[in-house]
Amino acid sequence: MPLDSALLLERPLPRPEPGADKNERGRVLAIGGSAGVPGGVALTAEAALRAGAGKVQVAVPAPLALPLGVAMPEIGVIALAETGGEIADCTALGDALAYCDAVVAGPAMASAEAGERVADALLEGAPVLVLDAMVLTGLAARADAVKARGGRTILTPHPGEMAALLECEPERITADPAAAAREGAARYGAVTLVKGPTTFIADPDGALFAFAGGGVGLATGGSGDVLAGIAAALAARGAAPLDAALWAVWLHGEAGRRCGEQVGPVGFLARELLPLIPSLMRP
Repeated sequence: MPLDSALLLERPLPRPEPGADKNERGRVLAIGGSAGVPGGVALTAEAALRAGAGKVQVAVPAPLALPLGVAMPEIGVIALAETGGEIADCTALGDALAYCDAVVAGPAMASAEAGERVADALLEGAPVLVLDAMVLTGLAARADAVKARGGRTILTPHPGEMAALLECEPERITADPAAAAREGAARYGAVTLVKGPTTFIADPDGALFAFAGGGVGLATGGSGDVLAGIAAALAARGAAPLDAALWAVWLHGEAGRRCGEQVGPVGFLARELLPLIPSLMRP
């Protein structure tokens, strides 16, 4: 099924009440970052705010927390224990997991071991999870735990990460990304994307959607971090996981298309997508 504006009109986003406070508009917890990519999770956090979340907290390796909080006064920060510039322990998350509506985990992490530590801290929790990047690489051993979450998970892999999820060669994913998305959704009981020139989105019931917009300019550093943040915000606002994923893919792609028109087909930056998101959500 093609993912376009006509489809999304049939799946409107939840709209906050006029008197809603920031907690009622959706609370997002973003977990990620590393010494090698210290600013990537900032893209995720801003994407969540731009997509309408009322409150965003970001948990990062301790040395990154203060600079990130100063750079983004709109967010709260949680300093996590670190080793080698990567997240070493999630104990400091404390009550943050209990008081958020959605978690996005993995952006800007560089260590598979750290990704596994984060996954283990999250999979038994209640909030909707958007799992990205390094958190995906060790998830195959945890497929049953993801499936036990009853569909409250969104997976956002590129073909290489999808190959890790299905424990196969990347060439199998690129040969048939649509089938890979469906297989991943069935195996993990999660809404599953396979990102690419055409992005495929599958849900555990077998529905499959395809989005071919956006353009080659979206193949740039930080672009996936933006997409993950949008999806988390929409889920936190109350959209069902499938709707959150569909809207996130379309918003990300349409912002890329507009950047392609205004800046050029390649050369625009992931952060230039962010100011376009609010107007694209306008009913």
